[in-house]
Amino acid sequence: MAAGAQQPLSPARERGQSVTPAFEGWYKNADGTFSLSFGYHNRNSEERVEIPLGAANFIRPAPFDGGQPTSFSPRRHWGVFAVKVPADFGTKRLTWTLVIRGDSVTIPGSLARQWEIDALQGEAGSGNTPPRLKFAPGDAEGAGPGGAMGSPRQASVGTPMRLDVWASDDGAGRPTASSAGRAGVPVTLTWFKHQGPGAVTFAPPSPKGDASGLATTMVTFSAPGTYMLRVRANDASGVASAGHAQCCWSNGFVKVEVK
Repeated sequence: MAAGAQQPLSPARERGQSVTPAFEGWYKNADGTFSLSFGYHNRNSEERVEIPLGAANFIRPAPFDGGQPTSFSPRRHWGVFAVKVPADFGTKRLTWTLVIRGDSVTIPGSLARQWEIDALQGEAGSGNTPPRLKFAPGDAEGAGPGGAMGSPRQASVGTPMRLDVWASDDGAGRPTASSAGRAGVPVTLTWFKHQGPGAVTFAPPSPKGDASGLATTMVTFSAPGTYMLRVRANDASGVASAGHAQCCWSNGFVKVEVK
């Protein structure tokens, strides 16, 4: 069935409930292409749900498939990834389908004018823009749902691997009591498993950045395979997930081959 509501209203239980995709909106890229932003709602309050790519987790048309998450953390997660479409995409649309526990939900994404996201260029009123991320000093920075992509890494099962990320922000967001007066502009980072066959442990999952914006965590994998890790950067506005506006957070992605 097609999902008409972006925010499911069923009561939360610890486990046993479904996951639904959500279309957040679209924005234009500097090269003339467009990015369509998607998130999800895992109705469980405790259970992390795994849905591998394939017949139960796919995007159509097929050329756009493969970037969506396979690991779904509890509750609502906004702007988890973005699908880039060509400049001539026009009135076409793509769909993301999830099938779990007998429920099949498909959400469409398009360039309909009412779904345009303008906060990447500055939120109306405050001028706030999302934080910027990079994974090495010389890398280009990225922001928004599509965010930054780090260089591929290699790791071994059971052996912690170091992950570094640099984060910065424009400071236009509303400061919190914990961030006021600190050098630079603080950014809150949280790591997630985006894709992969086994369990992933981050130590810590929310590393603190130093004065240069560098934050380090150690990641350990339970099984071999190909993984995609995601780091979410929230600015000092105090908005954990800013919703459709996309003013206040960005994603970063790192692919890891684990042996």
